[in-house]
Amino acid sequence: MPADLETTWSLIRRELREEVPDFTFHIWLDPLELAAVRGRKLFVKAPDHIRTWVRERHRDLLLRASRRALGDGAEIEIVADDWAPGEQDDEAAAATPRGEALNPKYTFEQFVIGDGNRLAHAAALAVAEQPAQAYNPLFIYGDPGLGKTHLLQAIGNYVQMYGGGLRVLYATVEDFTAEFVRSLRAGDTSAFRERFREADVLLVDDVQFLADKVRTKEEFFHTFNALYESGRQLVLTSDRPPADHDEFEARLRERFACGLVADIQPPELEVRMAILRKRARLDSLHEVPEETLYEIARAVSASVRALEGALIRVVAYASLRGEKPSPALARKVLETLYPAGRPGRPPSVDEIQSAAAEEFGLSRDSLLAHDRRPAVALARQVAMYLAREMTQETLPAIGRRFGGRNHATVLHAHRKIAADLESDARTRDAVERLRRRLMTTPPL
Repeated sequence: MPADLETTWSLIRRELREEVPDFTFHIWLDPLELAAVRGRKLFVKAPDHIRTWVRERHRDLLLRASRRALGDGAEIEIVADDWAPGEQDDEAAAATPRGEALNPKYTFEQFVIGDGNRLAHAAALAVAEQPAQAYNPLFIYGDPGLGKTHLLQAIGNYVQMYGGGLRVLYATVEDFTAEFVRSLRAGDTSAFRERFREADVLLVDDVQFLADKVRTKEEFFHTFNALYESGRQLVLTSDRPPADHDEFEARLRERFACGLVADIQPPELEVRMAILRKRARLDSLHEVPEETLYEIARAVSASVRALEGALIRVVAYASLRGEKPSPALARKVLETLYPAGRPGRPPSVDEIQSAAAEEFGLSRDSLLAHDRRPAVALARQVAMYLAREMTQETLPAIGRRFGGRNHATVLHAHRKIAADLESDARTRDAVERLRRRLMTTPPL
């Protein structure tokens, strides 16, 4: 790798290391390699067995890390191991549309239907076929990793293909917030409002994160009204139904619920098997036998994301060791991730907080409060450390769950406890007791 590429990639890798737990970095991000830079576009090589997963699950993470390291204009393309740069790449980069971040793999054809998601799928398809006529707004809720984003983007991809030129805009609440803040700092919100209020179909992911953003919440309320009253389609996702969003004003909860509210439940065993078969077929994982897929489906039950992640882990482990992905190997890999008593789901941040508070003889409220007493601070830092190590939550998301603290506070806590584990026996024993307890306690 030329020196300038090596320096660029080192900066990006440093950003990535701060964003994800060690096991995530080593399995999916460490094997990546920066192949070329064309203008502001970075071409990143990924091995065959993880490329699809990196594209679908970690592209946004790579993009954020690249922009923090190199500036806001950076773009990312994930390419094959044998990719070589050529003149056509500059043309492709120039032709790449900006803005609407729809993943072309998120289609209705690739969505596996089961009893737990049948209503949400049918409603999403109806909305895609007849925007603003079937259900408006459509509000889809469920636990993380069950397919809400897949359905949201499937609507967008369908409308872009068959909607006769209707303008689709997909955004997470974090995207919406970031653009709104930039417009306020620039002193001109007209371009922001035109972008969001002129969309024919607006797809907004994770509206629960509006809770602590007062000005953004107000702007979103007016954006919602403008679109709804002009007959445009809105589709929203969240981790819970509108009625459970106590942190929102009644007027916003009412608007969320005025169309169709559809939930998504964890998939049953036969659906999990169908998901794994489809994932293996799409990723050309022909060497994975049916018995191994069954072992994975049996062990991982709560999340489609965790299910697909388990498949990738098993395949990656087998590849690294030069072994076949057998049922016995799958059991060995998955036992470290999903021990007996907690199959298929890591502990939640709430469970980690409650366990840490009990371990240190505190109330959970004191753990979340702005209490700087040494005993409370230590308990809080241990809980933040475990939240980062044992969940898939991002640093900002963890900070929000700890009384609205920022990502830098979580990162500091993680680094401090990681250092204390090497030198402080009391902290090391407490962390290990909590880790064992959280990995063996049945889910709440």
